[in-house]
Amino acid sequence: MTVFGRNEAVGAELEREGIRFVRGRLQDLESVMAACAGQEVVFHCGALSSPWGRYRDFYESNVIGTKHVIEACFKHRVRRLIHVSTPSLLFRYNEGLDVSEEAPLPKRFANHYAKTKFLAEQLADRAFRDGLPVITIRPRALFGPGDTTIIPRLIEANRRRFIPLMNEGKVWVDLTYVENAVDALLLCETAPESCLGRKYHITNGEPVLLIDVLRRLFEKLGLPLRIKPVSYRTAFYAAWAMEGIARCLPWMKEPPFTRYTVSVLGKSQTLNIDRARRELGYSPRISVSEGVDRYVEWYRNQGGM
Repeated sequence: MTVFGRNEAVGAELEREGIRFVRGRLQDLESVMAACAGQEVVFHCGALSSPWGRYRDFYESNVIGTKHVIEACFKHRVRRLIHVSTPSLLFRYNEGLDVSEEAPLPKRFANHYAKTKFLAEQLADRAFRDGLPVITIRPRALFGPGDTTIIPRLIEANRRRFIPLMNEGKVWVDLTYVENAVDALLLCETAPESCLGRKYHITNGEPVLLIDVLRRLFEKLGLPLRIKPVSYRTAFYAAWAMEGIARCLPWMKEPPFTRYTVSVLGKSQTLNIDRARRELGYSPRISVSEGVDRYVEWYRNQGGM
């Protein structure tokens, strides 16, 4: 087994477990070629995932990086490529319940991440037509031990001031515990050939109310939940203004809130995973509640309390 990435600390930990680590960047074709040499199956999970940033950075990581992975797979005659995409490319600033893989694309993508991941999917689709065995999965809102995006941002917002809550937090959300996503990846490795070229939404399969998740998280952390009711309209236009300011101030890495973030917190959005259940045999093992508990235990072990 080989793992490819940039984090040398993680790489050293993996090597202690007997796993080969190749340090490199997706933008470096030579490094990607070296990592894929001798591999039968490649799981392409690397990407720049953020609601904010420069288009060039997203394009180089998500599009050029995918192009390099595909080239390496063709050169080394990889038996199967499992490409990790995102349902964010289907994102709209409105309610979206039980959204399937066949849902139409929006006229305009929500952010650079969504657009470049769509372009990466197109590359994977073209590679499949050219003869590369490819399966694409779209996991939604990954969380669990090691999370650096979803839960940490909530904890930080709660620590600094408050978490803005729209519609009293009675918003349906879909999350995916990281081990369930790994199960989906492994199912793709052994899936029948009829699954090649297909796309699969992956979630925990149990839409939950945002307020319920927040209450459980901060109860388990032993911290007061600081929330402030705000209207969706007010939050959306405030985020729009923050984005405009951030564009004018190059040194601002990311505005406090983006329209995408506001819509995620303020509009119910869930996915249909029937295709993954039926064709891959996917069945989530770890519930959202148990996943939150496991995250909190890991967080405490990391000295986060």
